[in-house]
Amino acid sequence: MLTFNTVDGFDYGLIALYFAIVICVGFYAAHKNRGTDDYFKAGGQVPWALAGLSNWVSGFSAFMFVAAAGYTYRTGVGAIVVFTMATWAYLVGYFYFSKMWRRARLDTPLQFLTRRYSPSTTYFYSVTAIVPQVVGIGQGLYILCIFVSTALGFGDKTFHLGSMELSGMLLSILVVGIVMVLYTVIGGLWAAVLSDAVQSIIIVVMTVIIFPVAYRYLGQGAGIFAGFERLWKEAPPDFFTLQGTSGDPWFLVAFLINCMLGYNVAWHLAQRYYSVPDERGARKMALLCAVLSFVGPLLWILPVMAARIIFPDMAALWPTLKEPTEATYVSLALLLLPHGLIGFVVSAVLSATLGQANDAFNWLSATTTRDIYVPMHRRLRGTTPSDRQQLRVAQATMFIVGALGIAVAFYIPRFGGAFDFALHYYSLTSAFMMPVALGMIYRKTPWWSGIASCSAALSVAITLMMLGVWKENPLARNVLSEAFMATLVFALSARWYRADDPKHAELHRLDHDLRTPVPDAPAAAASGLGVYGVIGTLSLVLGVVLMLCTLLPGSVLAPARHNLVAGGLLLLIGLGLRRLASGSRTAAHSHPEPKP
Repeated sequence: MLTFNTVDGFDYGLIALYFAIVICVGFYAAHKNRGTDDYFKAGGQVPWALAGLSNWVSGFSAFMFVAAAGYTYRTGVGAIVVFTMATWAYLVGYFYFSKMWRRARLDTPLQFLTRRYSPSTTYFYSVTAIVPQVVGIGQGLYILCIFVSTALGFGDKTFHLGSMELSGMLLSILVVGIVMVLYTVIGGLWAAVLSDAVQSIIIVVMTVIIFPVAYRYLGQGAGIFAGFERLWKEAPPDFFTLQGTSGDPWFLVAFLINCMLGYNVAWHLAQRYYSVPDERGARKMALLCAVLSFVGPLLWILPVMAARIIFPDMAALWPTLKEPTEATYVSLALLLLPHGLIGFVVSAVLSATLGQANDAFNWLSATTTRDIYVPMHRRLRGTTPSDRQQLRVAQATMFIVGALGIAVAFYIPRFGGAFDFALHYYSLTSAFMMPVALGMIYRKTPWWSGIASCSAALSVAITLMMLGVWKENPLARNVLSEAFMATLVFALSARWYRADDPKHAELHRLDHDLRTPVPDAPAAAASGLGVYGVIGTLSLVLGVVLMLCTLLPGSVLAPARHNLVAGGLLLLIGLGLRRLASGSRTAAHSHPEPKP
């Protein structure tokens, strides 16, 4: 009989410390925001490595530790093929999309649509994108809180807040959602980038610890390699072959297309690319993300594969969950990690999902403010709103979107398991991204081609879904039909392109910009590196706390010395970042930025 460690006061304390750090990061970032340019794109001063870590961790949400963990438990080695596909997408970004986004010279992500197509296209996307993004935020919160409520052991308990009666799951959604909204509203893009960097450090340390511990346990005292040998011998016969959806060529092609779009032309990614000082930094960012997107998934996929032997019957362990296999990763943590690190793991998964939600908040507020509010204010009042007015509109937008996301998370359990819901959601977003990718690659279509191709793609996908066509493979049906229809309409629209159309004046300027490299900005990059000092300090704080947790009682399976190892890693990372920040200040003084 397996015995799980229950979360105690020390774990709650570490989780509370993480929440406090996140909120403090928001207030620190607020001091760096001198105007909306800083709020929306960090003044274009984000170091490429920081932008890369931020972007990578924003795609490494609780989905990976919950829904994808369940998929890995059921599918086996096929999960490696599926969840490392982002690597190939980022390599395409390294060679093409990263430099193009930086050359586009944008203030908000959807400004690209205004420049490439027309202001009406931006309005169309702004309105139609709000609902999918709110659903995406709600989905992320729901998946996260499956993990949190399970790890903390109160998923089935009932709590009373005044006249409201909430389950532990719903209460966790409410609390986490409030924190997520609070620090994002306060700090803008700097808050997202800085907190993402801390989150990436937490995730790496956490996965580095669980990986060897899981296989050491599986090896039954004979070592890590004995654990691999046991997995090979005792896993189901098809565990090391492509099975289920991972063996379906149509699914794999559709998933790859979705990755190519999601990791090259998603709005939050575009925002990271143009927030770095220069084009070379944008390419380095893409390459860093490619490496992390290959190594990172392996660090959590391999332990989950080991869990197939450690926990042969997940339904017996978690009978109340709709999809018990989605608790695989948290089960490993509760079995093999000591107090202190358990709170650390919960914080890590919190970190990942909060980072993903940050991005949605930020680009939605940016486009609502810059692409809708400012033009409407000019049209109705004949003046441009002040920076302060724009900042207030952006913060209000973040608050409203966050509140709606929390509301959506309350209702998602009615729609099935987290993985299936995510596939349906992400497959429909391809319709919005296809015109962005096509419009960047080929720039001789009329101003209305973006709306036409997006509408056609979305219409055909919804029609096929309502008719129940190929319902056993919704991802392939939606993504492939959207990609085909969007490309077809986009290509046909080229017949109506006229270079002398006055509506294409901005398109010609964009085309010129995309052909003109952005000069390197070493001085700006050096000054931006100073934020590493803040991240280093936070790493040192977490490292010291974890090392103190070594004094807590442990067990044979979960000795307290694991806290010492994790704390030592954090101290090394923190000291390295502090040293880098000190060097960057010296470089900034040696190469001062030119005065405007």
